[in-house]
Amino acid sequence: MENRNKEQLNLMHSGKGFIAALDQSGGSTPKALSQYGVEENQYSNDEEMYTLVHEMRTRIIKSPAFDSQYILGAILFENTMDRKIDGQWTAEYLWEKKHIIPFLKVDKGLADLANGVQLMKPISNLDDLLDRAVDRKIFGTKMRSVIKEANQTGIQEVVKQQFEVGLQIFKKGLVPIIEPEVDIYISDKEKAEQILKDEIKKQLNLLDKDVKVMLKLSIPTAKNFYSDLMSDPHVVRVVALSGGYSREEANQKLAENQGLIASFSRALSEGLSAGQSDAEFNSQLGNSIKEIYEASIQ
Repeated sequence: MENRNKEQLNLMHSGKGFIAALDQSGGSTPKALSQYGVEENQYSNDEEMYTLVHEMRTRIIKSPAFDSQYILGAILFENTMDRKIDGQWTAEYLWEKKHIIPFLKVDKGLADLANGVQLMKPISNLDDLLDRAVDRKIFGTKMRSVIKEANQTGIQEVVKQQFEVGLQIFKKGLVPIIEPEVDIYISDKEKAEQILKDEIKKQLNLLDKDVKVMLKLSIPTAKNFYSDLMSDPHVVRVVALSGGYSREEANQKLAENQGLIASFSRALSEGLSAGQSDAEFNSQLGNSIKEIYEASIQ
């Protein structure tokens, strides 16, 4: 393992802070831009849309508020990885200028609902994408599935698929973030979380000694429910998604779970607008970052 990766691995395992999720892509990009105050009539094709979203993310990343004192890592999507900030690939800029660890979202979205879950769609070009990620100095990856009910068969399928793809990613020299999201609005959420944890443990026990993964999970119903996963030698870090909670609610629930750190997207960018002056933008972003950080270090 390169020295850079060892330093990043140690930082991700024991550093204080949280992961900023800047990885909305495809269908969620227009919504992310709209929340930022850029409407669909302000661009006429995908290229213009992605240029605008890269400008938004560049503004976030270059902000003095986006600081490694609070932020351990940032998740990018493919289009962002393939663009530059001040002449450097985005991932290189993040690490070299900000000392923030770069991750890449690799999934291609969700399959249709079956057995109470949505598996990942097949990732057809994964090998090529991972090779490019290594070349662009990415540290790890992220991929999302969704659990909509406490269905043993479905949850088993989700976790099995996540770990199979995760192993392929690890073999390329990257650390996979395994993200089987439990829908926060389902009535049997706590039961689904119990099945999920049991299935994750089974898969962790099958891994070779040297394999490292991260877990990105919905904030659990029972406080400190994932503490035992945090102590597994295969697990670099357990991080939480905001899952549709407001920033305030997500932070409050996160703070009740010792050792669980945030990997928030909507909760991070809430309140940011293209029309804000740099001073307003940096102040709003700084306040959000500090709130999420405080909740992550309880």
